Amino acid sequence: MVNFYERVLQHPNYYRQFNCSDSLITVFNCPLEARLMKTRFADLWSQYNYLFYVIDGRKIWHTAHKSYDIGKETCVFVRKGAWIFENFLDNGFCVVLFFIPDEFICNTLKTRSTPLNNEIGKFEPVMILDKSDALSAFFLSISSYFSDSHEPDRSLLELKFKELILTIAESPHNPELLSYFASLLHEPQHVSLQRVMDENYCFNLKMEQYAELSNRSLSTFKRDFEKIYKTAPGKWLLEQRLNHALRLLRDGHRTISEATFESGFESVSHFSRSFKKRFGVTPSSFRQEKSLNAIPE
Repeated sequence: MVNFYERVLQHPNYYRQFNCSDSLITVFNCPLEARLMKTRFADLWSQYNYLFYVIDGRKIWHTAHKSYDIGKETCVFVRKGAWIFENFLDNGFCVVLFFIPDEFICNTLKTRSTPLNNEIGKFEPVMILDKSDALSAFFLSISSYFSDSHEPDRSLLELKFKELILTIAESPHNPELLSYFASLLHEPQHVSLQRVMDENYCFNLKMEQYAELSNRSLSTFKRDFEKIYKTAPGKWLLEQRLNHALRLLRDGHRTISEATFESGFESVSHFSRSFKKRFGVTPSSFRQEKSLNAIPE
């Protein structure tokens, strides 16, 4: 899968970039972005959360369990992880974009005089935010940086990132995102690992990337995973991906190639071999029969 953050860094001609550290970047993504879109669907991942405000255009975010159609004048927070972009090739996607690591969010929230509520609830991988007057004013202040040829000092950019986090934390109108912020501060590590795996198992990520998303070294990730799931991560991933592919084929609307891509398999041949070994029937035969009886319990 393509690393979204690194991809942005590699195209400074398409994205005007302001860096304030190795892990923070502010990007203005203009309509020229359409030239980079070679296919309608693109699978990407990011080790950092990102927040963006859509100036113009449209894309659809497809995650493991839900799709999100994002259009003009929408403010969105996307948690770190993987997804499939559905692009509309005749238009660009014009946004102001911020990559924000967990650590930066936590360090900023710890400076608040009033702690966040410790309540941890469920939250989506993609969250559409309520645009308060304060948040709208923030984006207006940022826009002036892009109209100026002078690049702002990094210390000022860092303050703007902190302002963004604190502005969001101050508003009661985005409870889902506030719950996520609270989870970064208070959630047990084993819950964090489970959330990463449950939301990203159907994407073709490497084991090192799953470890990075769960803020662990590879060896620690494997050790913690086996403590939680009582099996090796590779074996668990294969089972989850096969079950996901089964659901996609069962609804009758996916081709074998689409089910392969959307379930995280590297090739149709690998998927077909694994599917037949697990369920005793080839994907094409199962799709033709469209019957639960084709799959033994």
